[in-house]
Amino acid sequence: MFRRIKEEIHVVFERDPAVKSAWEVVFCYPGFHAILNHRLAHWLYRHKRFFLARLVSHISRMFTGIDIHPGAKIGRNFFIDHGSGVVIGETTEIGDFVTLYQGVTLGGTGKEKGKRHPTLGNNITVSAGAKLLGSFTVGDNVKIGGGSVVLKDVPPNCTVVGVPGRIVKRDGVPVRYTNDEEEERMVDLNHQTLPDPEMDMISQLQRRIEQLETRLAAFEKEKCSENGMEIGRKAAKT
Repeated sequence: MFRRIKEEIHVVFERDPAVKSAWEVVFCYPGFHAILNHRLAHWLYRHKRFFLARLVSHISRMFTGIDIHPGAKIGRNFFIDHGSGVVIGETTEIGDFVTLYQGVTLGGTGKEKGKRHPTLGNNITVSAGAKLLGSFTVGDNVKIGGGSVVLKDVPPNCTVVGVPGRIVKRDGVPVRYTNDEEEERMVDLNHQTLPDPEMDMISQLQRRIEQLETRLAAFEKEKCSENGMEIGRKAAKT
């Protein structure tokens, strides 16, 4: 037990540059409290002490603002930064070395029974406000951008952003989408920027509107010229 607590403290020191001491983690970090309480609640859940398990998770949520169902399976070196508003559903499965930020939801869709929450692999970062909804798998070494809504499987070694979530980088190579929504690999030397498929689409629409406006202006000019010539011919006849 003490070895596991020491490991959880070490995880905080690894991933939060703001931490100053182990005592600060023990007394002031809701993510640390939530994961320790979940370990107990999950043990009770596995031993079919369902009411006690839910009671522990409910009390933990009251004090930490983090709602983890006792049935969720969470691996080692799990870290919740800040943590307010994090929700993890019953059938969620989380691998090792996973980091969640505030406002993340690992939820389900509908009222079906059985597996209805996402499965996360190892070494995954889910940024603030992201929503992963449904029974699908997120592969290893994936980053999910803040505010994204992910509804389907994500292959390993990808970066996902947007609503709905789209893969913008795979194996370190940026990805863009053609008009038929198929992925197309591309080389981008601007490594300091993160591709934004929504902004790309807006830019394409703006360029298309400008092209149509130019064509419409040319058509109107041609029409006015034709009308002027027609009026001139009628005047000449009279």
